[in-house]
Amino acid sequence: MHTSLVVTVIGPDRPGLVSLMSDRGKALGASWTESRMASLAGQFAGIVRFDVAAEYAEPLAASLLELQSLGLRVVIARGKDVAEPADSHLLKLELLGLDRPGIVRDISHVLAECRVSIEELQTEIVSGAMSGEQMFQAKALLRVPAGLATAELRRVLEGLANELMVDIALDDKATRLPAAL
Repeated sequence: MHTSLVVTVIGPDRPGLVSLMSDRGKALGASWTESRMASLAGQFAGIVRFDVAAEYAEPLAASLLELQSLGLRVVIARGKDVAEPADSHLLKLELLGLDRPGIVRDISHVLAECRVSIEELQTEIVSGAMSGEQMFQAKALLRVPAGLATAELRRVLEGLANELMVDIALDDKATRLPAAL
């Protein structure tokens, strides 16, 4: 029997952090199943899912927590086998518009009101192609309940897009976001 450990690590970025985590996983026979990592404002921020034999879950957790002695913050949670709702589907959302505070808040509130879950979210500030202005770009993978038609969600999001003065596109063919924007 295997156990999933979801490990979040944050701290000053420097070479070798991923190697340190992977060495500890390998030493206990853990599989590095999935991860998301980035360097943000000089800070390394990573989340990793390790799958490990149940008897090695606690030793792996203890080994990873030792990374705190290097100035990293480490949080570990045991994963659960969660079945995806059979009556839901995935949509990819893309958004682009002039940067301003509140875009993520406004979009996430509307999605929550529609009972849509955000599975993945990637955001960044990019330079506008023609104007050079700061543009906010987001890509999200959404889990949409069966009772909500894609056309209805599109209508709701387009209304918000007009208020926010951003462009929004929905794609129902995506199953995961690309590794990078």
